[in-house]
Amino acid sequence: MVGLGLVLYGEARIVTSGLAGLALLLGYATPLDSGLLFFALNIPFLSLGWRRMGARVLLRTVVAIAAVSLLARYSPAWLGIAHVSPLYAALMGGILMGMGVLALMRHRTGLGGINLLAMDLQERRGWRAGYVQMGFDALVLLGACFVLDWNQVALSLFGALVLNLILAMNHKPGRYLGVS
Repeated sequence: MVGLGLVLYGEARIVTSGLAGLALLLGYATPLDSGLLFFALNIPFLSLGWRRMGARVLLRTVVAIAAVSLLARYSPAWLGIAHVSPLYAALMGGILMGMGVLALMRHRTGLGGINLLAMDLQERRGWRAGYVQMGFDALVLLGACFVLDWNQVALSLFGALVLNLILAMNHKPGRYLGVS
């Protein structure tokens, strides 16, 4: 779900939250591939995953990061999108990514970077993961102001709100956590 959401965002040239949004933004500003950037940007955060969440969480997170990176890189070749409304991409991409991240977080798996940090802060300090992530999203959106036009930034903000509201409303301390 997260990979498909990223494809929709890429087609609409908007950004999302966390390191995935930063990877998209850097992909728009440079000739580098956003899927490979997403994987590379996550590498420094893996030690946090190891120290705070343990080897099992880290292994699941690395698999999730690799899967999303590959899907973001190759899905456009597998799925031909002739046109996508940017508003539709922001809404549906935000929903897809929010539900995908929620499912991963409930099973103590993240998509690296900001997700690992948000999960850690929720477990150690009781901070809601969705709200933690919203703070980091503001920084990505600020950077987008220098690369994208105002419509794309506004749609990115809308999509980030959709994604993070799904997390804020559904991922609360003490609520269902799958164990695997």
